[in-house]
Amino acid sequence: MRASNIFYLGIKELRSLARDPVMFVLIVYAFSFAIYTAATAMPETLNMAPIAIVDEDRSPLSSRIVGAFYPPYFLPPELIDQSEMDARMDAGLDTFALDIPPDFQRDMLAGRRPTVQLNVDATRMSQAFTGSGYIQAIVNDEVRAFAQRYRDTAELPVELTLRARFNPQLNKSWFGAIMEIINNVTMLSIVLTGAALIREREHGTIEHLLSMPVTPFEIMTSKVWAMGLVVLAASTFSLVVIVRGLLEIPVEGSILLFLAGAAAQLFATTSMGIFLGTIARSMPQFGLLLMLVLLPLEMLSGGTTPRESMPDAVRYLMLAAPNTHFVMLAQAILYRGAGFSVVWPQFVAIIAIGAVLFGIALTRFRKTIGLMA
Repeated sequence: MRASNIFYLGIKELRSLARDPVMFVLIVYAFSFAIYTAATAMPETLNMAPIAIVDEDRSPLSSRIVGAFYPPYFLPPELIDQSEMDARMDAGLDTFALDIPPDFQRDMLAGRRPTVQLNVDATRMSQAFTGSGYIQAIVNDEVRAFAQRYRDTAELPVELTLRARFNPQLNKSWFGAIMEIINNVTMLSIVLTGAALIREREHGTIEHLLSMPVTPFEIMTSKVWAMGLVVLAASTFSLVVIVRGLLEIPVEGSILLFLAGAAAQLFATTSMGIFLGTIARSMPQFGLLLMLVLLPLEMLSGGTTPRESMPDAVRYLMLAAPNTHFVMLAQAILYRGAGFSVVWPQFVAIIAIGAVLFGIALTRFRKTIGLMA
């Protein structure tokens, strides 16, 4: 092995990537617009939800409830008749329809526990689940505040004091931006290395490399470091300029420690990209393989859904994936300010998995170029 061969072959990969405008645009989009969109358009956030209210009581209490719904969580309520409620929901005009029954205030003051009906368009799952809880809390708060003016209410035996650590404002954009960077590090590293190998095969340049005094190890290592460097530089730009600068999201831990973990992750995922590139015979085949690999890696790694809520078989199986450890490492560093003494097990796991993937990919790569030779 000659380090100079690996270096110059890597420079060749960078020049080849610079001449590919599609890949260049993909990198720019993935670490700029995609990060901003993920932070500002979280689907589970309740924002400007349309709500209609049927006020059959026309009392001070019902008016108080109507006035409690306002932006940014809800649009100003539409006051409608009961006959309009089903038709408006069938037409998709309202996500929520609240029906306040007659004599609601009188029954509440008399202690009869009246019932308020809430109709929800459950086809809008992201808003339906969150909005139902918001509406219940708003109605209960307004009724409780109104009742305290007329009769004594029983005090709760226990008072719950909420202390939200690491994200005091419970701002979902903090979560969305960081997780998008984590996911795009994996996606771009696999795409760039796999596409680089397939591009050389389609253009016939791999045969030129085989006629030169270079080894398969040097060829593969050059692709790994070159494509990994591109993704690492792009993720650094995104974290510093987009996340901390444009979005003003605080990063608790060391960025350098996170980048070290990202470099270890890139060692594993670029090897995975080489392996997929040796299996696929064309870019369309590579795209299909990418969907089969990338979706489980991102969805089952614990970044979107907590691993504790997954079946035991899935949790233990995903420990063999580098993404699982990278998500734990990145969240601990960037969210909670963890140091190396906390995340060193994840570093060890990622490097070990990456070494195995690199060995498998190198074996497959040697067989592939052996057949071509």
